[in-house]
Amino acid sequence: MTNDARNPLLTPSELFCELPDFAAIDDSHVREAFSEAMRSHAREIDAIATSSEAPTFVNTIEAMEKAGQDLDRVAAYFFNVAGTDATDDRMEIEAEIAPQLTAHLDQIRMRSDLWQRINAIDSVDDAATPEEAKLLLKKVREDFQRAGADLSDEDKTELSRINSRLSELSTAFGENLLKDTVARAVEIYDREELAGLSDDAIASFAAYAKKADTDAPWLIPLDLPSTPAQLADLDSPATRAKLYEASLGRAGAASGKFDNSDIVLEMARLRARRAKLLGYDTHAEYVIAKETATTAEAARKLIADLAPAAIANAESEYKRVADLAGDETVTGADWPYWDRRRKAEEFAVDTEELKNYFELHRVIEDGVFYAARKLYGIEVVKREDLQGYAPGTTVWEVRQGGGETIGLIITDYFSRPTKRGGAWMSSFRDQSRLLGRLPVVVNVMNIAETEPGTPVLLTLDEVTTAFHEFGHALHGLFSDVTYPTFSGTNVPRDFVEFPSQINENWALEPSILANYAVHVRTGEPIPAELVESVKKARTAGEGFATVEYLAACAIDLAWHSLTEEEAAQVTDVDAFEAEALAELRLDVPHLAPRYRSRYFNHIFAGGYSAGYYSYLWAEVLDADGFGWFTDNGGATISGGSHFREEILSRGGAIDFMAAYRAFRGRDKDIQPLLERRGLSGTDA
Repeated sequence: MTNDARNPLLTPSELFCELPDFAAIDDSHVREAFSEAMRSHAREIDAIATSSEAPTFVNTIEAMEKAGQDLDRVAAYFFNVAGTDATDDRMEIEAEIAPQLTAHLDQIRMRSDLWQRINAIDSVDDAATPEEAKLLLKKVREDFQRAGADLSDEDKTELSRINSRLSELSTAFGENLLKDTVARAVEIYDREELAGLSDDAIASFAAYAKKADTDAPWLIPLDLPSTPAQLADLDSPATRAKLYEASLGRAGAASGKFDNSDIVLEMARLRARRAKLLGYDTHAEYVIAKETATTAEAARKLIADLAPAAIANAESEYKRVADLAGDETVTGADWPYWDRRRKAEEFAVDTEELKNYFELHRVIEDGVFYAARKLYGIEVVKREDLQGYAPGTTVWEVRQGGGETIGLIITDYFSRPTKRGGAWMSSFRDQSRLLGRLPVVVNVMNIAETEPGTPVLLTLDEVTTAFHEFGHALHGLFSDVTYPTFSGTNVPRDFVEFPSQINENWALEPSILANYAVHVRTGEPIPAELVESVKKARTAGEGFATVEYLAACAIDLAWHSLTEEEAAQVTDVDAFEAEALAELRLDVPHLAPRYRSRYFNHIFAGGYSAGYYSYLWAEVLDADGFGWFTDNGGATISGGSHFREEILSRGGAIDFMAAYRAFRGRDKDIQPLLERRGLSGTDA
């Protein structure tokens, strides 16, 4: 491993838990660091592959786990900051580096001599070998096969070319989407256009306009989903229509150089071709073979089974909002507005008033962190002496009850023009006993920032998201594995959302809610009757929410269920989407899919291709699994310890459905999900 003191990315940080020394790093270090780290990794792998020693688990598999630590550090730093602060310079670096990194990893996984050593390793099935080591050998062999290790030299060359091109396209897709999302932020020049929004929300849009350096007094930024949250509050139909149109048009034909249409088509074709090279009919079959669903048909069946009841509920919900609107036409831009009023009328829920009980810092410190203390006995302590990677980020130390450090978490909650949309968890450093590492994780959201001194108030959806992302963080922080391959959230996509969705449930758990949900001005606790109304109102809107989600799943699986021959025939993104939705009757009038293809970041610039169904798959586990907590005393240390032992600490070093059975005491049951989403007993 190099010890180049001139480049802070090429030597382990001396800060606590090896937190990157953000103040010492700038973009000028990145290219050099990647180049040297890839060369160093290649030398380490070459030494393993050409060793004269007989191959063993330790000198081959374990040695591979130890290799590439410089590269891990550089990549973790850069891709985290590039996603949260995507300046033009960083996007240029990413476009250059991403295909180089893909080619580097391909060269390793396609080395015949390394593959021969891996295959020649004696069985590690003896009783003295830890189960994690057995699972690692099995996984490494499977991963190499899935990466093309058994292909001919000619096919390896083609596969490497495809992977490199897909990396370029994925980066371009994300950059186009970010730039067009920023460009389409809705400029407001007349305050009357913002009628219906709170003074705090209006102030946040004024602050965002200043950040974006625009002449407009107010600027409404777009987030990733099709339906902007502000539609529920804006009184002006014209403003709602303008905001909705801006959202749906992202990265489309009218976006000129930011149009993602050709990228979508090319990626679908290349993924289908790659799947065929690797022995699968479609990309969906290739991807889902390693997920807990195991087959693309199982994922499609889950969607198809839920669609009829969800559609019936959504159509019923639309009729009720249309009746409430009277003579006014209710379009997709108007549905959330009238749905909010329906809920206020039927359930006495005023969503704007509800926000007054959800002040950001109380939600995080007295809600999210408090729930973790009740369940797992941990403390989350602000480290004023440690610096995050951007203004507004905070570094926290996570300690076990006795004071032992578990790891660090960086929180980054506020939106900025250079931050990619959405919310996510990632890591700067993964836990590993082999490498002696404690984890450093990050939670990212895109909350509108207010003027200094003005409280930041969250919607209920944002509160739920904060709990969700911290559930991912706990998965990374509680990891207790030997090998980095299995660390934390390195699990199948349709299992990774299970711990995070379990954690969402604590947001409205009475003993936790009472600790954080107090009125920002009066200090009064949230009324119990309001909480009950909120719970009923959430179920009442599940038709809309479920259909928009299922529609996005259908689009994802449609693109990735194409054979190579079929993909070559698709030339019109809109027509293809329409056919995919019509097939399952998910083309509900006035209801857009949660994401459309051209701005479906999860599947074209993220890691969820053929896997967007995973949120629903995991919700089956979550809805059923949370029943275990309900049956066993709720938020208790004993309950948290059970979940931590069976799920959170094990990372990817488990048989996932066996682990679920060990936690729940039986196989999963879909009925709790149907009841939660108001679909149980619905006539399709």
